[in-house]
Parts: sequence; structure tokens; C-alpha cells
Amino acid sequence: MAAHTAGGRRAGLSEQKIEAVGTWWESGLFDARERLTLQLVEGMTATPPNVPDRLFEDLSAQFSVPELVELTAEIAFENFRSRFNRTFAIEAPHQ
Repeated sequence: MAAHTAGGRRAGLSEQKIEAVGTWWESGLFDARERLTLQLVEGMTATPPNVPDRLFEDLSAQFSVPELVELTAEIAFENFRSRFNRTFAIEAPHQ
């Protein structure tokens, strides 16, 4: 998580937004694309994954096909990395 928080800061996210990610659905800080992205993250991270057709339709209305492919691939990679690291008790380097 610390590595992702640092990455968010480098990308220009405000501390307020970083702190609100855990309760994004209650926050007015996120725009429509960010809210859809966070829904996709939660859906893809669930076990089993849960990405309803309606969510995919909403995403398709906001993102181009290449954007959606890249976004989905990034989320899938982070899920892979997180589960792999947890299995082997690998911790993020402290920065």
C-alpha cells in the first residue's frame, strides 16, 4: 500500500483523495471516470471477480477500448502481484 500511496502522490493525487480511496463511494472527490475505475477495481479484486454487464457498459461509455484494455490489465497485474507477494510474505520496500 505504501508504494501505491507514494505513486499516487507522484502522479499528483491530493492527500485528501488518497485518504478517501477506502470510502470512495461516500466521497464527492472522485469524478465519473474515477468512480467507475474504483468500481472496476473492487469488482476485479473480489473473489470471485464480479464485473456486471452494466458496469462494463458504463465503463465502455467513458473509456475507449485501448484505455479499457490498459486499465483492466493494470488492475489484473496489481491483483496478481498482491496475491503473489502475500503468498510469499514479500513486503514493499520502504521509501
